[in-house]
Amino acid sequence: MTPYLAASPYLAAEDLSMFGRDPWWLVVVKAVFCFAFLMVTVLFSIVWERKVVAWMQLRIGPNRHGPWGMLQSLADGVKLMLKEDLVVRRADKVVYVLAPIVAAIPAFMAIAVIPFGPAGNEVSIFGTRTAMQLTDLPIAMLYILAVASVGIYGIVLAGWSSGSTYPLLGGLRSCAQMISYEIAMGAAFASVFLYSGSMSTSEIVAQQQDRWYVLLLPVSFLIYIVTMVGETNRAPFDMPESEGDLVGGFNTEYSSIKFAMFMLAEYVNMVTVSAVSVTLFLGGWRAPWPVSTFWEGANHGWWPMLWFTVKVQLLLFFFIWLRGTLPRVRYDQLMKLGWKVLIPVSVVWLMLVATVRTLRNENYDFTDIALYVGGGVLVLLLLSFVADLFRDRKDAQEASGGPAAFDPMAGGFPVPPLPGQELPPVPRRRPRRERERELIVSGGGDTHSDGPVGGSHDGKEASDG
Repeated sequence: MTPYLAASPYLAAEDLSMFGRDPWWLVVVKAVFCFAFLMVTVLFSIVWERKVVAWMQLRIGPNRHGPWGMLQSLADGVKLMLKEDLVVRRADKVVYVLAPIVAAIPAFMAIAVIPFGPAGNEVSIFGTRTAMQLTDLPIAMLYILAVASVGIYGIVLAGWSSGSTYPLLGGLRSCAQMISYEIAMGAAFASVFLYSGSMSTSEIVAQQQDRWYVLLLPVSFLIYIVTMVGETNRAPFDMPESEGDLVGGFNTEYSSIKFAMFMLAEYVNMVTVSAVSVTLFLGGWRAPWPVSTFWEGANHGWWPMLWFTVKVQLLLFFFIWLRGTLPRVRYDQLMKLGWKVLIPVSVVWLMLVATVRTLRNENYDFTDIALYVGGGVLVLLLLSFVADLFRDRKDAQEASGGPAAFDPMAGGFPVPPLPGQELPPVPRRRPRRERERELIVSGGGDTHSDGPVGGSHDGKEASDG
């Protein structure tokens, strides 16, 4: 390395020399622990979801298998494995069988770079000092994004290989949803990169020693919370498996263990995105603020794993809370939120964060930075106000001119109206106000409701006669 590159201030400052030095058996132990952590958390999350939703809906929930129903998820897994495994006759059998594997395996891979504790040799495993993390990379967050993108292929291939219409629609929805929400997710990640100066997960947690990024980057945190719900296909964004219009979605033609692998991938992805959120915004393995102020050893030893697990469980509770509270959105609302709200907001926020970081690097005072940022926000608000003013005038002019004539059958088949067009009135249907004024009574043909509109006077004369 040349002296210029060695002294360059733009190189990453992380020190990853403690990784990659563990003996092979310790690497195996860490990998087994990561797998076991995900599986146990998934088993607990399934029971917890059913219990919490039952509590919110004033029901009992699972209470038969194990104490307080805690073994219900294990019983469900055994039941799914013992069910008959069917293969659709029209399916592409190779892709049909591989799709659940493609969906499940990447869900386990992202946990490899998540830190459960400090990067130093804090703990001892069978007499060997090691870090509480399987491995780390200078581009660990890019690795997580790549792995998450590969998992979507399993859902898309499952819908395509089933040879059925509804699974194909579910797979296409999942693909469009992934594209729409990963752009905003990447912009939220980029804000964290700008503040931490690194893409390494251990270094990002180390940079949150004084203040968590949820306080410095609240907009990025909110954007990521929304995008992680969309990425995992969870309610209210569970459009790829919407039973109301797709029967069961991309997994309609699956059964037995292959169906269980899709469910396993969904819950493992929930744990993974929650762990990423904790790492990027909630201080990672660091103890909460009240604990860390009076207890110096809270961030050392095995205690960081406790704080990390508690934060992950709180985010999993947030997933469950959303499912039990919000109804499923329409697909056009889902796409509109991703493309027209999240992406513009994330890009504008990223530009704002980059501006603040540039001014800080140039040693500007906080007052000057606040003035620059406030001026930019005022300019944006003024431009949006002017745009809304002209839009209101245009709408008023269109309203004064009346809706444009529209024939839905002009092309030979019915089509919906465009903005500014209106369908012709339905034949043989009176306006609502006239129908509300009518008095529906039982009787002969001389009642007011049976006579023509405006013919009440003639009906009265006939009855008098």
